[in-house]
Amino acid sequence: MIQYRVSFENPLTFYLQIELTLDVAAEATAPLELQLPAWRPGRYELQNFAQKIHKVEVFDAASGQPLPYGKLTKDRWEIANVAGRTVQVRYNFYAHQMDAGGSWLDESQLYLNPVQAFMYVEDRQQEACDLTLAIPEGWQIACGLPQTAPNVLTAQDFDQLADSPLIASPTLTHRQYEAGGLPFHVWVQGEAELNWPQLLADFKAFSEEQLRLFGGFPVADYHFLNQFLPYKHYHGVEHNNSTVITLGPAELIMSEGLYKELLGVSCHELFHTWNIKSIRPAEMQPYDYSRENYFRTCFIAEGITTYYGEYLLARSHVRTPAQYFEELNTVLRKHYDDAGGENLSLADASMDLWLDGYKSGVPDRKVSVYHKGALAALILDLTLRQLSGHARSLDDVMRRLYEEFGKTGIGYTEADYIRIVNEVAGRDMHVYFDKFIYGTAPLTEPLDKLLHTVGCRLLMAENGSASEGTFGFRTVVKNERTEVTAIWPNSPAAAALTVDDEIVAVNGRRVDMNLQSLLNNGAPSYEVAVFRQNRLLTVQLAAVPGVSFGQRYAVDKLETASPTQQESFAHWLGWDF
Repeated sequence: MIQYRVSFENPLTFYLQIELTLDVAAEATAPLELQLPAWRPGRYELQNFAQKIHKVEVFDAASGQPLPYGKLTKDRWEIANVAGRTVQVRYNFYAHQMDAGGSWLDESQLYLNPVQAFMYVEDRQQEACDLTLAIPEGWQIACGLPQTAPNVLTAQDFDQLADSPLIASPTLTHRQYEAGGLPFHVWVQGEAELNWPQLLADFKAFSEEQLRLFGGFPVADYHFLNQFLPYKHYHGVEHNNSTVITLGPAELIMSEGLYKELLGVSCHELFHTWNIKSIRPAEMQPYDYSRENYFRTCFIAEGITTYYGEYLLARSHVRTPAQYFEELNTVLRKHYDDAGGENLSLADASMDLWLDGYKSGVPDRKVSVYHKGALAALILDLTLRQLSGHARSLDDVMRRLYEEFGKTGIGYTEADYIRIVNEVAGRDMHVYFDKFIYGTAPLTEPLDKLLHTVGCRLLMAENGSASEGTFGFRTVVKNERTEVTAIWPNSPAAAALTVDDEIVAVNGRRVDMNLQSLLNNGAPSYEVAVFRQNRLLTVQLAAVPGVSFGQRYAVDKLETASPTQQESFAHWLGWDF
């Protein structure tokens, strides 16, 4: 068994002390190599956690004598001549990242994502692990791992340990509910006045809806680890049988705006227990923590989960159809907010997550696997329902994936997913895949047509902002300077302006929080003064019809729907029309 120990001397420094102890076989001939993860599952980018490692020391545990070691890469260490020894590695880890994938230490709590902090031996990842926490008396531990002794957690292997975040604190609050006969734990760290009866009832409702969808649960229990923070924040990360959710401000958790965020992210992360933690791409069986794990199916892992995360809240009657449409409209707005979808397919965007998926990136290059992926999932769900008269849906695809891959531990491929979709549809669905997964076909028309089948429609409204809707450029005010931040391709602004231009005047009038009114007097063109690279220029901005940040899309029910449409609405959302 490989043993880890976590302690801290001075929480004001944010440094944890990590100890790793393991026996090396007497017949071992090669040096011992220790690897620290470079990324964490759920975040498809290299994060290079070795940046947080401080003062590595290696000892012979029996004699206490230091052992020499060397560094092979930025996050790999080599220790020679250790055959037959018990090796102890000590180092400090800087726990000063408060988000759902981070780690944090202060006087009130220890919050740790082990995947950030624990070294491992590649050919010994299947060995059982013990984690001992040296914490003050009276502190509770919230974690998905079992406690086999006071303050001792046990994992069946390194993957389970790495995927089991924990919070240790004297101020943890805990509640529990049952769904499908299984225990679900809700842990809260932070000062929040919660309506526990409402929260537990809502969580139970969407948990039971997910269990009904899949017909089983991959794990024996589940833990929601909530960090409710005193400032504005939103983040969630899925794990084997738990999730960490960081949300704030804590005093507003039960307000309509923040409570819907809590419901949405909690439902989303629970769905991941099946979709990505259990139903896993072949490229991630097993995880390789040392490098990128490229896969082209993140539109399944994240896009479908984003769709179901809000949709199931409506289907379980936690949220109304109108409330669901509000969230769906947010996804629509984010999708149509840039032109990247015209240039990059969902499959290619899945690969590019590892490149710059979490940054704004260069203009018009990217598409979101989360937002477009959710809309592509909605199109597929409504298509399958239309083809079968609601006898089959995307639910059947997910159940098949769970039966064939989630329960067996076999990773699925793109071909597996396409095969299952075709079988559920009862026909070849290559047009869907060619257009919306491997192509860049617009979503607007097919989405509107499919929404009509369930008594809904896609409404379009013009952008009321003159700069965005008429001319195709966006601005931000920084230190009283109005700067161009984005330009829609081939728009009127694209012929005259560039990103980072500072707009100082329109038709001789100084720009001072009045840009929209200055561009909205009906003139055929405008003389715009800008500073570009600190040089003053005057350009002509033509008010001609063209492509711009123009359209705003929203889903709503039809004013008049046929009996068939109303029945389809009820089948889809679980509500009467």
